[in-house]
Amino acid sequence: MSTINTIELRTLNSDDYEELKKSMIDAYPNWPGAYWKENHFQKLLQIFPEGQLAIVVDDVVVGCALSIIVQYSHFGDNHTYEEITGKYSFNTHTRKGNVLYGIDVFIRPEFRGMRLGRRLYDARKELCENLNLEAIVFGGRIPNYHKHATEMTPKEFIQKVKFKELYDPTLTFQLANDFHVKKVLKGYLPGDRESKEYAVLLQWDNIYYEKKSPKLSATKSVVRLGLVQWQMRSYRTLDELFEQVEFFVDAVSGYKSDFALFPEFFNAPLMAKYNDLVESKAIRELAQYTDEIRDRFLQLAMAYNVNIVTGSMPYINEDDRLLNIGHLCRRDGTYERYEKIHVTPDEIKFWGLAGGNQVKVFDTDAGRIGILICYDVEFPELPRLLAQQGMDILFVPFLTDTQNGYSRVRYCARARAIENECYVAIAGSVGNLPKVSNMDIQFAQSVVFTPCDFPFPTTGIKAEATPNTEMILVADVDLDLLKELHYFGAVRNLKDRRTDLYGLNLTDD
Repeated sequence: MSTINTIELRTLNSDDYEELKKSMIDAYPNWPGAYWKENHFQKLLQIFPEGQLAIVVDDVVVGCALSIIVQYSHFGDNHTYEEITGKYSFNTHTRKGNVLYGIDVFIRPEFRGMRLGRRLYDARKELCENLNLEAIVFGGRIPNYHKHATEMTPKEFIQKVKFKELYDPTLTFQLANDFHVKKVLKGYLPGDRESKEYAVLLQWDNIYYEKKSPKLSATKSVVRLGLVQWQMRSYRTLDELFEQVEFFVDAVSGYKSDFALFPEFFNAPLMAKYNDLVESKAIRELAQYTDEIRDRFLQLAMAYNVNIVTGSMPYINEDDRLLNIGHLCRRDGTYERYEKIHVTPDEIKFWGLAGGNQVKVFDTDAGRIGILICYDVEFPELPRLLAQQGMDILFVPFLTDTQNGYSRVRYCARARAIENECYVAIAGSVGNLPKVSNMDIQFAQSVVFTPCDFPFPTTGIKAEATPNTEMILVADVDLDLLKELHYFGAVRNLKDRRTDLYGLNLTDD
């Protein structure tokens, strides 16, 4: 091949026909007469000009991708090429359709191996996203099938191509470009002797598709998190405590945060007045504040326009069991409760805490979130259950006294972000409480973790606070990047699970 000076990707125009015809004849040497007539070409340019793409090398059209928009439900999966194109009239094209249907893609043989086809497919995907269409669909040829037709069915051939046991120039390329096989079509393209008139119905799903609705979507893509690294200090009353709480809510709201996250047992200073009691009785006295704290947080959430994850507080339920709970206080005035599932040996020994039984994802105006309290994040099953429910962000309020304890929370939370393809935000308390038994010292460094792939930081750390210093940490996370990771990541931890071999489910009880 001679030296190439320029490669251009652009839409076709009416003057390109003769070059396109020559390239198509060269691309299908074993299929005489298989080229578009000029009236077909001009019709496509007339009805859908932006859907007709060309690769131009040194001012010569060497390949193209042609497409129309169809309302796919009118045809279903059992259609032929003639039916989907309206007997090549393209009167099946409609701007009100939901699927970008591929009519043809080809590259002249001498220009193959230069990833020009990939450029066309990437441009077609971008067009699908820009037009807010659900998917790209087309019937793909399997030109190498005739070499194996006497020894295997089309289905067996497709499976062998999928697992790299056989090669097919068309199907291998489609699978490498994130298309998945829907079914085998018989008689799709009469005259295609190489494919034995079989075709593979292929689909690429637009993960950014938004179903048209009369309501304006309130869900955000880029979400701002405000983490409160809380200093333990003496507070004599709930009013004093909430002066500091409101200060932090005001601060993260001032940065237009969508969420504020407080640590586990941030209200522990109020136990000082009960320090003459044994620990198990003192914490039950602290539980008397929980409902009022929830109500105050709810008012702050509405007043400062920020969703608040309230850390955690002791709570006595109707069975007189002592739980560790918190609340998601939404800025629209609603709230929900979450519970710590796993309690540590010390929490049982000194306080008599019991584990909760609620594992759920919460819907918000800034994505679906999960909330796990401290020790819970060290159990990988819980975040995985939340991921299966569509969690985008996992919030972890924690309280650790030593660096050993902190490291357990930190490194487990970091792993959870990778395993579950989500963001994980952890926030803890710092300082000491000399007049509260079993709450002497605290160590914390609040962090926002991300998955580890190309759109994210290489370390998987979006932002982190200064260790053992009272402060706020503000960070933006992009939920669209999680969708992209799920489908197109270098590794796909959620999609690649061997669910044929193992599974994970909540018990019925």
